[in-house]
Amino acid sequence: MNVTTSDFIRIRWALGFLVLATLIGYALATTSRKLTEAAQADQFRLQAQQRDIRARLNRAPEEEQELRSKIALYQELQQRGIIGQEERLDWVEQIGRIKAERRLLDVQYEIAAQKSVDSALLPAGAMAGEYEFMSSTMNLQMPLLHEDDLLGFLDDLRKSVHAQLLVRECAIDRLPPGADRRVAAQLRATCTIDWITLREKRQ
Repeated sequence: MNVTTSDFIRIRWALGFLVLATLIGYALATTSRKLTEAAQADQFRLQAQQRDIRARLNRAPEEEQELRSKIALYQELQQRGIIGQEERLDWVEQIGRIKAERRLLDVQYEIAAQKSVDSALLPAGAMAGEYEFMSSTMNLQMPLLHEDDLLGFLDDLRKSVHAQLLVRECAIDRLPPGADRRVAAQLRATCTIDWITLREKRQ
């Protein structure tokens, strides 16, 4: 079979159209696949967003209750005077009042300068959001007729002052014979007490 020049031209154009059609088909298939993948990705993202919205809506009542609890706790602490600046003058007045009402023999004490609560008390640190836990350490000495004098003093102090009291340590020793006993004091208490308050963090 002889292929003439005109036949070759016709075949060449046919082959060209075939190749072009193949390339166009491949391009269309590739584009279609990419569009499908993009549409699926968009659908997955939309579904994920919908799941996230549903989860947030489900958590909303829980978070609202948690917020209400925090607000109630904050208001309680504020009413007790634990939030804000420490009230040393009031502390001194309350100690004097309790001493007089309970007819205690003596109450000797020294309150150190205020500082951030140390890591031994709060391992996570003194910071609590926009607030900071502060502590003033009091060294206390009291002659006692009996142990109830100390227990009653500490109980009254906790109820009356605007601070959270933390007794770090307390030792009660019996006075030795011949010691200078005040009105028949038998015991002596030595305590270390932290007065803890919560104040706004300084910038």
